[in-house]
Amino acid sequence: MKKKRHVVIGFLGTQLDSGKGPARWEKWRPSVALTQHQDVVINRFELLYNGPQEALLAQLVEDIGAVSPETTVRPHAIPIKDPWDLEDVYGALFDFARSYSFDPDEEDYWIHITTGTHVVQICLFLLTEARFLPGRLVQTSPAKRQGNRDPGTYALIDLDLSRYDQIAQRFSREQAEGVDFLKSGIETRNASFNTMIDEIERVAIKSRSPMLLMGPTGAGKSFLARRIYELKKARHQLDGRFVELNCATLHGDGAASTLFGHVKGAFTGAATDRPGLLRSAHKGLLFLDEIGELGEDEQAMLLKAIEDKRFLPVGSDNEAQSDFQLIAGTNRDLAQDVVAGRFREDLFARINLWTYALPGLAERPEDIEPNLAWLLARFTEEHGQMVRFNREARERYMRFATSAQARWAGNFRDLSASVTRMATLAEAGGITDAIVDGETERLRRLWRHYQQPLVQPAVDLEAILGAEAVGRLDLFDAAQLSTVIEVCRQSRSLSDAGRKLFNVSREARSKPNDADRLKKYLARFGLEWHQLTTP
Repeated sequence: MKKKRHVVIGFLGTQLDSGKGPARWEKWRPSVALTQHQDVVINRFELLYNGPQEALLAQLVEDIGAVSPETTVRPHAIPIKDPWDLEDVYGALFDFARSYSFDPDEEDYWIHITTGTHVVQICLFLLTEARFLPGRLVQTSPAKRQGNRDPGTYALIDLDLSRYDQIAQRFSREQAEGVDFLKSGIETRNASFNTMIDEIERVAIKSRSPMLLMGPTGAGKSFLARRIYELKKARHQLDGRFVELNCATLHGDGAASTLFGHVKGAFTGAATDRPGLLRSAHKGLLFLDEIGELGEDEQAMLLKAIEDKRFLPVGSDNEAQSDFQLIAGTNRDLAQDVVAGRFREDLFARINLWTYALPGLAERPEDIEPNLAWLLARFTEEHGQMVRFNREARERYMRFATSAQARWAGNFRDLSASVTRMATLAEAGGITDAIVDGETERLRRLWRHYQQPLVQPAVDLEAILGAEAVGRLDLFDAAQLSTVIEVCRQSRSLSDAGRKLFNVSREARSKPNDADRLKKYLARFGLEWHQLTTP
């Protein structure tokens, strides 16, 4: 295994690192001492300083060069107005961490916290804990007897942050930014969804264990997996690619080759080596959507790859390696699949550590409006044309979108497609009532085949009213009308049907006029008696 370069990030100590003349070599100076240890070579020292420290800085660079020629010292001026001001120090160090080009695969970072004010040390700890500085904390100590140029010792430590409320608040803001990033800035209102995203943000930053995202098609599993990848990459936790695969597209012998690769000649048509998606995801994130569609052999091979980071490409006797993080997605109940023998119990146990069920859009009606605004803003950005609803059109669309008639069978894909259609048809960037009416009618037709009434009507209402008219009926009205039509078909006349249907309420009337009442009821649905007498 290739040895990593050691890189120290630390502050210039205005007191501890100071010294003049030959006598300075008899004094223990933390920054110099850290480069003198025989058991480690410091390849680079990122020396942070604040204020006019040119003379001390030059002396320290020269002395480190004298004791450790292998060490390259790179000074960085950090603009801190008050080294004891929590917000000021944290903000300046945070800006440095965000702008620095880290390479964790090639370099091992040591965050030196012996020098600098106590507030500086706390801020360095917090940034390291949050992975903005992707390294380890190091504290150096002098030898018990000074004067013999002994570099002393170095050790990893913990610090107590409980007293630093302002820092904690700043960190909370950074965490909130991470949550906002996962939601793409959408001001979601559903409390349970927001709680779930809060936890996913914490897990994404602190854990490399597999994650399982459950939910119906179109609920946003793939979108969330990519945002998790981008968040982890921004925190220097991942350096590789985001690799995505829908396992439902894998068939036959090509399934194992797609995932694990193959060697030349492994099977007919294998003219060259193929690395496979697992190796493509090395140091990155692999998202396997619809993981329940994997075959039994592929499930066993994936389990070994997750646990050992090693697997056998098809046709090879030599194991390949890939250090990837896995997020799996499914719209199935994998626990039921385990019971039914369709999914390996050991693989399910391995990916079931962090499981989150993403609700469908119909379960989050309060989030339709903020998502609607986000989709319109995205359309504007992509097409360079501002599109807006007029007030009445927005209210009309929202009434439908949050009603029981709105199935949202495709979840956010349906909403995205709906917004795209309306925005495309908008003249001069205005979505009108007519456009909304046309779109809601289109959605009703789209979802008609998904409608499964709780009670199947005895009469085929679609044959009488038409599919569109039936799609606008509440279950109550459909069931009542079906019963009325059935009674009419069993009756000799309009009056006979009326007497049967109003058998109780007619007794309280001096002139029941049952035929007229029934005629008016049928007229509400555009029906007349003669349309009902023949089934």
